[in-house]
Amino acid sequence: MKLYIYEHCPFCVRARMIFGLKNISVEQHVFLSDDVKSPTSMIGEKMVPILQKEDGSYMPESLDIVAYVDSNYGESHVLIGAKNPEIEVLIKQFQQYDYKLECPRYVKLGLAEFATQAAIDNFITNKSKKLGSFADCLAETETLIAKISDLLNQLEPLIVTSNACNGTLSWDDICLFPILRNLTCVKGLIFPTKIKAYLESMSELSKVNLFFDQAV
Repeated sequence: MKLYIYEHCPFCVRARMIFGLKNISVEQHVFLSDDVKSPTSMIGEKMVPILQKEDGSYMPESLDIVAYVDSNYGESHVLIGAKNPEIEVLIKQFQQYDYKLECPRYVKLGLAEFATQAAIDNFITNKSKKLGSFADCLAETETLIAKISDLLNQLEPLIVTSNACNGTLSWDDICLFPILRNLTCVKGLIFPTKIKAYLESMSELSKVNLFFDQAV
């Protein structure tokens, strides 16, 4: 199987996680951010992640990929834990602020999807239409970190163990870890002890890297 991704994409992280959690081998290929032709030739539009199955067919949509791999590979399902509605609410609240913090930093991390200036310029142009200029987003860093820090403090008491947010691996882990992982690119954002332990443990289990060493 092959998985086509962007390294910064939280939806791609979801798909990457299930392979790591189940110790299943998959080839990972990173599209350039401005590559429209390749994903469109596979699924008819510019979207990631894309899974190329063993039969050669293509599957989009991160949660569909996770469900397909968890159901069809390995000895048993791993996402068997219960969900916590409080975590789902907090994820939506993180998503109100995180892109403004992260997008101006993604292009500075040395990621494969931004290997060319054309790819960087394309990303900046597209995201600036939604978020405003990257310079203005960066100017809001202190305010945005304060808002994210408040949410992290609300989240910390909900984390049951470092190996699974609800105590047993669940769909909440698939949705929560990518949000937290991408925030590790923000220099100066302090993660509460339990959340940092969760990040580090889940990174090791899922084989998805963190950005602490590259933080901007």
